[in-house]
Amino acid sequence: MQIWVDADACPKAIKEILFRAAERVGVPLVLVANKLLRTPPSRYVRAIQVGNGLDVADQRIVADMEPGDLVITADIPLAAAAIRQGGHALNPRGEWYCRENIEERLTMRNFMEQLRETGVQTGGPDNLSQKDRQAFANRLDQFLARQGR
Repeated sequence: MQIWVDADACPKAIKEILFRAAERVGVPLVLVANKLLRTPPSRYVRAIQVGNGLDVADQRIVADMEPGDLVITADIPLAAAAIRQGGHALNPRGEWYCRENIEERLTMRNFMEQLRETGVQTGGPDNLSQKDRQAFANRLDQFLARQGR
């Protein structure tokens, strides 16, 4: 089992939680981004830089992940692809994407995108709070414990 991170938009605080978890339990952590990433020296952490372009990092994650892997992303289409491949998906706010909720999330995402395309100001997500960081850390720990890590 590996953890894959859609790292271009992943908050630094979440990456720090992931770095500590990878070291603590010895799980491979792979950050994928369009830009060069700095990672701590670790035999468990590596970064892959992909070319620029829409969804290039997402495509790399989906191509390389295995069933049972965990994908960290706020990108709902990437989460849906990971789930279709038998993986797990967790967003940086500690919310699980799963077979039961992913279609609803995709529908809402597409609706909001259509609104933005017509000029409606929908606003962005709230800043990542301490409560969000704690929820993420708790869900990650629970997942790793279930995996025997």
